[in-house]
Amino acid sequence: MTDIGVRAIRQGVRRGAGRIGAATPPGRDRAVDALRAAAVLGVVLGHWLVTALVSDGRALRTASPLQHMPWLTPVSWMFQTLAVFFLVGGHVATRSHASARDRGIPYQQWLTARLSRLFKPVAAVLTLWTVAAVALLLSGTEFGTVRTLVKLALSPLWFLVVFAGLTAATPLLARLNPLWPLAVVLHVDLLRFGLGGPSWLGWVNVAAAWMVPYTLGGAWTRGELERRRAGWVLLGAGAAVTAALVAWAGYPAAMVGVPGESRSNLDPPTLAVVTFGLAQCGLALLLRERLRHAMRGPVAWAAVACVNLSAMTVFLWHQTALMATTATGLFVGRLPGLHTRPDDLGWVGARLLWLPVFALALAVCRSAFRSFEAGGGGRGRRSRVVRAHRPADRGTAAKARHV
Repeated sequence: MTDIGVRAIRQGVRRGAGRIGAATPPGRDRAVDALRAAAVLGVVLGHWLVTALVSDGRALRTASPLQHMPWLTPVSWMFQTLAVFFLVGGHVATRSHASARDRGIPYQQWLTARLSRLFKPVAAVLTLWTVAAVALLLSGTEFGTVRTLVKLALSPLWFLVVFAGLTAATPLLARLNPLWPLAVVLHVDLLRFGLGGPSWLGWVNVAAAWMVPYTLGGAWTRGELERRRAGWVLLGAGAAVTAALVAWAGYPAAMVGVPGESRSNLDPPTLAVVTFGLAQCGLALLLRERLRHAMRGPVAWAAVACVNLSAMTVFLWHQTALMATTATGLFVGRLPGLHTRPDDLGWVGARLLWLPVFALALAVCRSAFRSFEAGGGGRGRRSRVVRAHRPADRGTAAKARHV
């Protein structure tokens, strides 16, 4: 590509970024969007790095490099970012509900608007994978392979169910101290791990565990986390307790499920993943000012805004992008890092090379299904990128504008 072509591309990017920046109200807290984008992309990259579809003859099965190379466990610490997403979600929802209440908007109308943003993109995923599953079975594909593919494709939906439930309970959770759900998680783990209680008790933590960062987001809205001391306490205490639980209480070091392990920190959630999430939330709070400064750059802000506009589409379709690439590659043969066992450094290096291909496949999915998240392109609908949300404090939290 010539220098003229490169300059033209750069100028085009700057012009597009400038338009997005001009459409963004000056009072918007861009750090919130940056944290949400980082949380979504963290989950996506984490799944792409630790989820392998191994080809064994005619069948595909899931595997994980963490199973064969436990020294890669820190990867799960970097990319298991759900707690940050729930922190931001709780912050935005509690502020949005307060704003709606101040403007006289009924709870049912507020909830319907928020849940429609979550579940409209789901229809496309369910429709496509229902058709794909039937077609695969009719073509003679092994049932185990179809089950593996459908389970991976629909695995993000559990998150939506939990997030929708917490969103619906926002009026009740708006002032709940995060220590209450944390205490529930502690007692559930004590009963099932320490006292030999039934394993099904762990599913109580599916709601209680993610309620902790969600209600922490409510405390952020109330202005209780504005001092940097709060971030340092959460980061230090969360990291210390997590280390103690892993070292002396038998909790796994990986913050994601690992095939073959007798205990998972995520399925269902454990106390360790909650305390680790508190450390992540503390770090996120400490980074707010730096993120606000970084988001003053038009290109950086444009990138974050684009991710936020397609956050649900990216989240729901990233596993499909991985599987589409894997299935297409089978026409060539068993490719390293795509169909081979994730048991050595060669696989890691090959998988890193596949990441841009996964991203390209995801971009295709985004282009095809973005309209579902945008509400079908209905007229009069304003983009969330140009709706302001301001840093909350004690005097203005209830007056913050709807996101």
